[in-house]
Amino acid sequence: MNENERADGVEEAVAAAFRDEWGQVVATLIRVTGDWDLAEECAQDAFTQALDRWRRDGVPRRPGAWLTTTARNRALDVLRREAVGAAKLREVAVLARDGGPFDPHDPDFDNDSGVTDDRLRLLFTCCHPALPIEARVALTLRTLAGLTTPEIARAFLVPEATMAQRLVRAKRKIRNAGIPYRVPPAHLLPERTTGVLGVVYLLFNEGYAATSGADLLRTNLCAEAVRLARVLARLMPDEPEVLGLLALLLLHDARRNTRVDAAGDLVTLEDQDRTAWDRAEADEGAALLETALRRGRPGPYQIQAAIAACHVTAATAEETDWADIAALYGELARHVPSDVVKLNRAVAVGMSESPEAGLALVAELEKAGDLGGYHLLPATRADLLRRSGRMAEAAEAYEKALEPVENDAERRFLEKRLAECRSA
Repeated sequence: MNENERADGVEEAVAAAFRDEWGQVVATLIRVTGDWDLAEECAQDAFTQALDRWRRDGVPRRPGAWLTTTARNRALDVLRREAVGAAKLREVAVLARDGGPFDPHDPDFDNDSGVTDDRLRLLFTCCHPALPIEARVALTLRTLAGLTTPEIARAFLVPEATMAQRLVRAKRKIRNAGIPYRVPPAHLLPERTTGVLGVVYLLFNEGYAATSGADLLRTNLCAEAVRLARVLARLMPDEPEVLGLLALLLLHDARRNTRVDAAGDLVTLEDQDRTAWDRAEADEGAALLETALRRGRPGPYQIQAAIAACHVTAATAEETDWADIAALYGELARHVPSDVVKLNRAVAVGMSESPEAGLALVAELEKAGDLGGYHLLPATRADLLRRSGRMAEAAEAYEKALEPVENDAERRFLEKRLAECRSA
């Protein structure tokens, strides 16, 4: 292996470690230092050091342990330099003795919440009720999942600068208000459930349709979201929305491997190979949804899971019950009155009634202007125009949809559709 190949291999190893280990490294540092900025700074420094050290010494057998140790040592150095009072000295002592990941049997750490998963503990801690719900979700996605500010901004459909300010304000409030860094007792966990579920949901979404980059899928984020949802379901088995979220993720994850072809190009739902869907995962999701609905407290995640079940249980694309899906989106809009939900309902109406009926709903959303810059709005309009045979108008809409797209797989798909409309 030549030097260039070795360097490429190290860069790939560091990138893989970032995807797999960022959340754990930051969670460990925040737990023992209580300092958000210090934790992120030292974690980032550890990954930077890895690029040089791993080229020289080789990739360690346990990259996560190496990164955690390196980041912890860096934090220890910083705290020692700043240790001017008793509180700082105690932080140094805790950090110096902390040799690894969270141990639920360690008497020095409160565990009356029943949360023994370190990253889930961080998730609940981030979602403190004193913070606005958007700030809770955004801060956790940044800290726990390592999502960039642009990725989080896209999830919330806000400008990047706006999201950057939200993150700064959230960290400042935690520091200035003295919000304690601990998990509440089990009986107080439900007050944070909404934020926690929102984080897991958006984490899966980013893995299922990446904001930017060469690949549509970020399978590590999907897997981590499903893992966290399973832990939540064990922790709160009587919460129907928790079960609904896990059902939703499993029903979508069952189709994950058919969403792209061998070349990494996007494959639409109607063109996916349904025989390749993970039936065991789909059946588990359907069973969880049924259990949740029997509780008689339907919520947004249960409704979305019901929509996903309509797709997964249809033997062919033609057998999809689009009328039922449209009705479910109408019900979802009562719980979550967002324009994205309305846009999805427009798709379902376009498929169940006629493309023109869907286009009328899209036109209302365009007139409202709240989805400006959201590429799926012109993409939806383009698809409905294509289905109605209005190819010239569809081509114009595809051109508009392409402008803000940063994911290569999505871009190739839209360019392919654009070419088809132009040639027609």
